[in-house]
Amino acid sequence: MARYPSVMLAACPTAWDEDYRLDEHHFRREVQLVIEAGFEHLYVFGTGSEGYAVDTERFTQVARAFWEEANRHRPMIGVIGLSNHQVIERLRIAYEIGFREFQVSLPSWGPVNDEEMLRFFTGVCGAFPDAAFLHYNLPRTKRVLTGAEYVRLVQEVPNLVATKNTAGGLPGADDLLRNAPELMHFMGEGNYAHGAMLGSVGLLATMGEVTPGRCREYLEAGQRRDVETLFTLQTQFQRIEADIWAKGRPGPHMDGAYDKMLTKLGMLPDFPLRLLPPYQGFDDDDYLAMKQVLDGAWRDWIR
Repeated sequence: MARYPSVMLAACPTAWDEDYRLDEHHFRREVQLVIEAGFEHLYVFGTGSEGYAVDTERFTQVARAFWEEANRHRPMIGVIGLSNHQVIERLRIAYEIGFREFQVSLPSWGPVNDEEMLRFFTGVCGAFPDAAFLHYNLPRTKRVLTGAEYVRLVQEVPNLVATKNTAGGLPGADDLLRNAPELMHFMGEGNYAHGAMLGSVGLLATMGEVTPGRCREYLEAGQRRDVETLFTLQTQFQRIEADIWAKGRPGPHMDGAYDKMLTKLGMLPDFPLRLLPPYQGFDDDDYLAMKQVLDGAWRDWIR
């Protein structure tokens, strides 16, 4: 049995005003709309909500607002840092606010070796033994863990309960489910179908703010292993995303640019697109071009 349930996990991007302060009105409204759409597991401060860029003041402001809006559900907050001390400092701020579910990534200044990797997880997760931790396993950290590498972590870190792995396809999913079934592996629309055919996985619903109904349909198809529905939806998600992003200015963009645009395209048309400096995202012209795509060929599919 996995240590965490098979559910949909939705990100809540941060909103900044023209002075790059927290835009509480839009941020709180977004969180409310995500909850109203049926998401009970949601988080802030992954890469998409700029957890890598915020200072401690902004981190604390966002954490308090997010907790106030989502504490009756299962709110998770992420911390991205370059050392155990940096990560624990911010985790403690969130812990004192009330959070007990956290998302962490490996330090990214350079790739950690095996012993450093273990010291990170035992030190960070061990500092909060009554909390639950999800590991965001992404290439930006310069080391992506395999299922076999999670075996040792499962044994030595009892409150590591889940991972986020949005790449790797069928081989990656097989590796994770074969070697570390104790962890709930959250996968994106692109690889969730592969994971669901091999075991119990969760859905990182990156398109949740555009089409929450289709995301729930996808999750449920995986839970009952409805092969036709599962892989039809996987293909449709791939195509709608390709159609949308083809209309924006060429990248690369930071992850937050995409998440903020999906929020604006879906639940909150006046959501601000700006990223914390020096990063640049999409603009309103991109939004209008992408909105035409959704209002055209995909209008009847979205729900």
